[in-house]
This record gives sequence, structure tokens and C-alpha cells, in this order.
Amino acid sequence: MTEGPKDTTVAQEFDPRTSTIVIVTFNRSHLLTRLLASISTMDPKPGHVVVIDNASTDDTTDIVAGFDGKIGAEIVYRRLDTNTGGSGGFSEGMRTAYDLGSEWIWLMDDDVEVVPDGLSRLSAWTPRFRHIQGRRYDYDGSEFYWQYRVSPSLGIPIPFAPAGFDDSGYREMNSGCFEGMFIHRDLVAKIGLPDPRFFIYWDDTVYGYLASRHEPCVIVNEFVLRRTREIKQWDMGTRHLNASSDMYRYYIMRNRGIMRHYYAANGDYRPLAFALGTAATFVKEMIRLAFVERKITKTGWSNLWRGMRDGWQISRNRDFGIMPPLAG
Repeated sequence: MTEGPKDTTVAQEFDPRTSTIVIVTFNRSHLLTRLLASISTMDPKPGHVVVIDNASTDDTTDIVAGFDGKIGAEIVYRRLDTNTGGSGGFSEGMRTAYDLGSEWIWLMDDDVEVVPDGLSRLSAWTPRFRHIQGRRYDYDGSEFYWQYRVSPSLGIPIPFAPAGFDDSGYREMNSGCFEGMFIHRDLVAKIGLPDPRFFIYWDDTVYGYLASRHEPCVIVNEFVLRRTREIKQWDMGTRHLNASSDMYRYYIMRNRGIMRHYYAANGDYRPLAFALGTAATFVKEMIRLAFVERKITKTGWSNLWRGMRDGWQISRNRDFGIMPPLAG
């Protein structure tokens, strides 16, 4: 593992108290408990921890209250009236952190825990980059591989992007992952908040794509998170194909209609190539059903088709506007 860039100005340029961890949670208080406990062991610690509760019906509110004043960072708790999905949660979390004046915003779901020196590992790269993705361990302790490059014309991840790192310790990316995205407020101001209309899926891919259009974005060879929830998957060596759900299958296809508007607004929409990417996404989900979940169900099929139909309708909506920047 690399030690990060050698830069004697890091300590002066990065103040951990100006950073904020944003957590989105929904009815998984047992996992949220582990995450908040891991934050209490961090060194250094962030200034704030924002918890966005997507209208949970379990004891999430009590769990958060129990950690108040005990983790070494100020907890800001927002319970939403309805479940807005991960997309809505991260949009609200980003807005809250931005309004707090946070210089750096670290996003994560509730099913991970933070490596104690994770913030320090990320901060070593802040003099050079403003959008940084750390690595994470999978549930079993293995190295989780995330596809960090996308083809804008196809609108899908590039599966043969190299998994290893060279001596630089980083690889440039043009995608994003809200499971660990570390982003500076200046970049957030330029591209705006995450689009809550995605509900789930493709939201972070598009957000990372937008960030990469402004300045270099990187994934660094630093392990900063550890997954705490076991997910059924097909292990393909350096790649993993995780199990999904009928709801995810619907939004995977439906949200390509939203993606189309973002690529078109930035001059990267190619109708034939994007249609091919949509077909490839459909096939991938069928492979996921067959080889990961080992079932081909009527609801699986119907949700894919329904999502593709609704996505086509969204893509044809000429009144659909993308999220505006926060500044300028």
C-alpha cells in the first residue's frame, strides 16, 4: 500500500474540524450503531457528523441520540418525512454539510465502518485533488474492487479498467461512488447537489462524471472503509457482481432516462451508443439474476422492462432540467 503523496504542507492545509461525514440510513439501526462507534475511535475526527434518516420506523432516532456528545464530533440529525432513497438522502446530506460551512464532505451509507486513520489517509491527498475516492474492505476482509471509469457515450462502467495501482498510488476516474466519496465544497458549488430524482442507482455515477468535467478526480490506494453487511455476490477474481432486488432492477433501467439528460447537457450524449449501453445494462441484470441470485422470476423481468419503459419516457421529456450549480 502506498503512503500517499509526500507533501509537508498537508498539516497546514487540511483541518479535520472543517470536514463532515454524511451518513444516510434507513431502518438499519444495528448497522448505524457500528458506524457511529467506529467514528468515535477515529484519529483525527471530523468536525461534524450529519445523519440523514430516511423516515426509519425502527429505533434509529434513539440510537443517534445515544451517541450525541460521545463520538468527539457534533452530530446533526435530520429525519425526513418520507423515504427519499439514497439519492434523496445524499442530496439532503450534502446540502446540510454545505450549509454548515464544511470544507470537505465524506459520504457513506450505514453499512460500513470507518478505518480509525481513514480521514488522515484521505487528507494526505487534499493538496492535489478535490474529489477523492478511498478504497474499502469487503465484508469478508477482501479488497473490494469498484469500477472507477465509465464510458460517457455508452453510459456504463468500463469493466476492463485496471484494478491495480502504479507507483503514483492513484488512478484518475470519471465516475463516483457515494460509498466513500470525499469531495471539496468548491467542487460541490460548481456542480450542485446530487439529483434526488434518481432515488437509487446511477446518482453517484453521474455526480462523479460531473465532477470530473471540472478537475481531475481520483481513486487512491488507501483503505478507509470496511463493509459491515454481507451481500450475496459472484466473485470473479478482482471483480464482484453483487445481488440486487426488484426495486434496484427497476431503477437501474428507469434512471438511464435521467442520465441521458445529464450527458446531453454536457455534450456527451450519443443516441446509438447510449442505446447499446442500455441493452448491455439489461443483459448484465439478467446475468445477475442467473448467476448471483440464481433465479429468473417474472417480477425480475417485469421490473427491468417497466424501468426501461419509464426511463424512455423520462428521456423524451423536454422539460426535464438538471440540477443547477450552487454558486456562480
